[in-house]
Amino acid sequence: QVQLVESGGGLVQAGGSLRLSCTASGLTFNQYTMAWFRQAPGKEREFVASHVHKDGSTYYADSVKGRFTISRDIAKNTVYLQMNNLKLEDAAVYYCNAMSTYDDDWGQGTQVTVSS
Repeated sequence: QVQLVESGGGLVQAGGSLRLSCTASGLTFNQYTMAWFRQAPGKEREFVASHVHKDGSTYYADSVKGRFTISRDIAKNTVYLQMNNLKLEDAAVYYCNAMSTYDDDWGQGTQVTVSS
């Protein structure tokens, strides 16, 4: 059974930084594309960033390009999201996603709150 456990969320002032972590178990980590999504109150869940397992390519939503960085530590079965220069509009519940040809799994989410 696949489990994704996020951590690292919290309260930060605008302009500050946070690093989210997602540790995966029950899967062959290097065979999954890992991604982060987020959902703010009253809004749809939206894509933030992804790390493709096949070639290490990374993709970002336009709203976070240049501020967020996704990375993967295969030895730790963990994917990270380094978030710098956080803005009020980045506040949301952030979800980790693991996707393969046959599987699509989600973590429980971690709250990120940005104060002015």
